[in-house]
Amino acid sequence: MNKNTLIGSILIGAIMIWWFMTTSANNEAAEKAKLAKQAAAKEAAAQVADSAEAPSASGLVLPGSTAEVKAAPVLGAANAAADSVVKDSTVAANDSAAAEAPKPIAQRTVTVETDKFIMTLSNKGGKVQSVIVKALPDSANHFPELIQDTTLGALDLKLGGADLSDVMFNVDAPEWINVENDTTVQFVFTDANGNQLVRSYGFTKAGVAVRQVNKFKGFRVENYELSWKGGMRETEIIPKGKSFGGTSYFFSEVIFKNNEITERETFSDAMTFDNANYYWVGMRRKYVAMSVQFDSPVPAQVKAKHINTATEGNPDPGTYSLSIADAVRGDSVAYNFMVLPLEWSEVESLGQGYEKIIVTGSKWFPGSSVWFVWICAMLLKLLKFFYSIIPNYGVAIILVTFIVRGITTPFTIKQLKSTSAMSKLKPQLDEINVKYRSDPQKKQAAVMELYAKNGVNPLASCTGGCLPMIIQMPIFMGLFFVLGRAVELRGMPAFLWITDLSRSDVIFHGFSIPFIMPDGLALLPWIMVVTTYFQTKVTMSGNGAMDPAQQKMMVWMMPAMMFLFSAVMPSGLVLYWIVSNFWSIIQYKIIRRDNGNNSPKTVNGKKVVDAEIVK
Repeated sequence: MNKNTLIGSILIGAIMIWWFMTTSANNEAAEKAKLAKQAAAKEAAAQVADSAEAPSASGLVLPGSTAEVKAAPVLGAANAAADSVVKDSTVAANDSAAAEAPKPIAQRTVTVETDKFIMTLSNKGGKVQSVIVKALPDSANHFPELIQDTTLGALDLKLGGADLSDVMFNVDAPEWINVENDTTVQFVFTDANGNQLVRSYGFTKAGVAVRQVNKFKGFRVENYELSWKGGMRETEIIPKGKSFGGTSYFFSEVIFKNNEITERETFSDAMTFDNANYYWVGMRRKYVAMSVQFDSPVPAQVKAKHINTATEGNPDPGTYSLSIADAVRGDSVAYNFMVLPLEWSEVESLGQGYEKIIVTGSKWFPGSSVWFVWICAMLLKLLKFFYSIIPNYGVAIILVTFIVRGITTPFTIKQLKSTSAMSKLKPQLDEINVKYRSDPQKKQAAVMELYAKNGVNPLASCTGGCLPMIIQMPIFMGLFFVLGRAVELRGMPAFLWITDLSRSDVIFHGFSIPFIMPDGLALLPWIMVVTTYFQTKVTMSGNGAMDPAQQKMMVWMMPAMMFLFSAVMPSGLVLYWIVSNFWSIIQYKIIRRDNGNNSPKTVNGKKVVDAEIVK
C-alpha cells in the first residue's frame, strides 16, 4: 500500500466512523449552539404557553373545584355569565354531590389488530396506550412493544387551557377488533353544557396509517397541543456493557420533515425546534419509526425532552417526550399517526421523505441528501437483487462487494501506476535534494526536468492517488451505512456460525474483552485483523517511496485500528470488509506480477532518464 493509499484509507475509515457516530451519538456542542440560536423562539414559546393556560371564552374552560368535588372540563363556555353559572353549579355540587354527580365512567381499553400492528386505545384521554408492530418479531416470534411507557402512552390532547389527558371518554366498541374492512373507533366526551369532543381513530386492514380526527361539536377553540409522553422503545436487544462505538448502530432520534428537508436530532436535555412548516414529526429507533403526519404543512411549534432509560449494563440511548402545538383551523384537528418499519422501498413509496430517516446526507457535503441517498438506494437494490437470485444475504453481500470493487478497480490501477512511477524516481529526487539543498530555484528546475524527461505528472500523487480514493469514498460509505442499517438483514443468517448479519457474530458469551467486546467473543473481527495485516503488508511492500520505519508502523497500526472499529460491528459489515481485503490482496499480487518483467529502473516501460542539470 503506497503512502497516498494509506492516508486515503485512514481518512475513509475515520470519516466513516465520524459520520456514522455523529448521527447517532449525543452532540453536546451542537445542542448548545442550537439552543442558543433558538433562545428567542423559546421565550416566544413560553409566552404562547402562558396565554394558552388561561381559560378562553371560545375554548375549553376549566371551572373552579373544591377538595370534595372536581368538575370535568366544560367545552366552550360562551361568555363570562356562562363561566359564572359553571362556578355556581360547582359550589352547589358541594351540598348535593351524591345526588347531582354524573355516573362515573370506568376506565377501559379497545385493542385493534391490523395486518401491520396491534394498537391499544384507552378511554382515559382518548389516547394511544400501546403499539405492537408485527414486522419485527424476535427469535421466539413475539412482537415488540413500541411505546416506552404505556401508562403515559401517546397523543394526549390539550385544547386551549384544558388538559384532557385524565378525562374519561365514552366509547362504544368491543374490547378487541380484528380489522377486515375500514374500521373507526370513537371516543366521546360531553361537558355540562352539552358540547362534545369526539376523538376518532380510523384503521385499514393493511395500511401503516391511523387516521386520527378530533371533532369539536357546539364549541370552538383557538389552539391545541398534542403530547407524546410515553416515548419510543427500542425493538432490538442492545449489547450489554460499554464498548468502542457499540451504541453507534442503535438510534434514538426526534425526526421531522420541514420545508422539504428531513431532519434527525439527538440531544440529552430539552429542545425547542425552529418554527417551520412541518409535514410530519415523530421519533425513530433502529428499525422502526412513528410519526404524526399532517395533511398539509403546518407552522407548528415542536418541543422535545430527553428521557433517560439507561441502566447499569444496558447503554440504551434513551427516548424522548414530544409535544406539537398549533392553531386550530376550523372545527377539527386531523392527522395520520404513522407506524413505519424502516423497509426502504415501503417508506419511499409513501412520498414523504421517510427513506431519509434511514440514510441522511451531511451538511458537510453539498447535495448529499440527494446523491448520497441515491447511491445507498442503488446499493440496497443491488443487494436485494442478488438475494432474489440466491436467497442468502451473506452470499449477496459477497457478490455486491465484488461488483463494487470491480467498478473501483480502474481507479486503483491508475493510482498504483502513478505512485509506482514516482517511487522509481526517488533515488534521483534524493540526489537532487542533496545537490541543490542550498539553491531552491535550481532544485525545482532539476525536479521538473526529471519529471518531464520521464513523462511523470508531478501532480500524479493527487490526481492519480487521492482523487480516485475520493471518487470511491461515497460508494464505500454508502455500502457501510446500508449494511449497518438495512432492516432486510435483521435476523438473517449467512453461513456457518453467522446467524444474524445485523448483529456481531458472538460465538462465546462466557468470555469478553472490556470496552472492546463486552457482549462476548466474536470471530469475524479477528479474521478482519489477519486479512488487514496481510493486505497492508502486501500493498505497502511495493511502495519504495515510503520510509521503512513508517511502513512497519502502519502494518501494525492499520489492523489494530480496524479491530477497534469492527469489534462490535454488525457481522454483515465485517463480512464485507473481509471480502474487500481479500480482493485487495489478490489484486495487488496480480498487478505486481504483471509488472514483474519491468526493471525497477523503468517508468512507463522506458529506462529512467536522469535530469541533465544534475550531471
